[in-house]
Amino acid sequence: MTQIGRTSARVNVTRQGAHPRRVTLSWAALSDVGNKRAGNEDSSISDLPVFAVADGMGGHSAGDIASAAVVERLGEITDAVTTAEAIEKQLLRALSDIDRVGDESVLGTGTTVTGVALAEVDDDLAWMVFNIGDSRVYLFAEGELKQLTVDHSVVQELIDAGLITKEQADHHPDSNVITRAVGFHEKPIPDYSTLPVVAGQRILACSDGLTKELTDYGIKHYLSTTSSAEHAASELLAAALANGGRDNVTVVVVDVESDERSDVEGGSGSGSRRRDPDLD
Repeated sequence: MTQIGRTSARVNVTRQGAHPRRVTLSWAALSDVGNKRAGNEDSSISDLPVFAVADGMGGHSAGDIASAAVVERLGEITDAVTTAEAIEKQLLRALSDIDRVGDESVLGTGTTVTGVALAEVDDDLAWMVFNIGDSRVYLFAEGELKQLTVDHSVVQELIDAGLITKEQADHHPDSNVITRAVGFHEKPIPDYSTLPVVAGQRILACSDGLTKELTDYGIKHYLSTTSSAEHAASELLAAALANGGRDNVTVVVVDVESDERSDVEGGSGSGSRRRDPDLD
């Protein structure tokens, strides 16, 4: 398991231009091998501008290497905001890293990757949601939970075709088969969506080790009843382990604590960040 960035932090993001803003973000990232697996093939990144999880596959150490390659390459993006083009460039670099390892394995190796990145849309701050595979991103805001990503999996295709229900998918024999990944010599193609950055948002990126053990109702419960990103991540992880922990479990929780839209001080440019030293 590889973790890039800080496992918990609070940062101010200051944006100049036509829509000056100062946004305060806090986050927490946790991972556990679970109760059944010998090793942890999940990895995560939690630092501006990218918050994401990657769930490796391929057996032995190959899955760990694949997920690590993705978060390490994404970690090379160091601007306060980023673009889809920058993310895809890093995923292509990760693909080269992964395929060198995959060539040594009969089955090959690959990884999911899903998360959010701070970006600019229409000259204002926004979250860019990206996804490859069956790890997920959720938004909790104004008392409601919404899944922002759609799984790239065999069972999701069956659900979309009306052949099985979401409840049946959890027990389907192909529930672990994904239809898109980073690896296997195929160009990574993420799905994208965007949403405004709004104070009060809580975003969760997680591997399927969490969603195998918690329903949407359970996820909503822990996101709605915890006072901080760190507390939410801890409670989600503990609940997944208590419910069986059949797989590696990784969670990244990001809170938009505040959003000051009045004039902000500072130089020109699209964005900058300032760490709060008391909260690292």
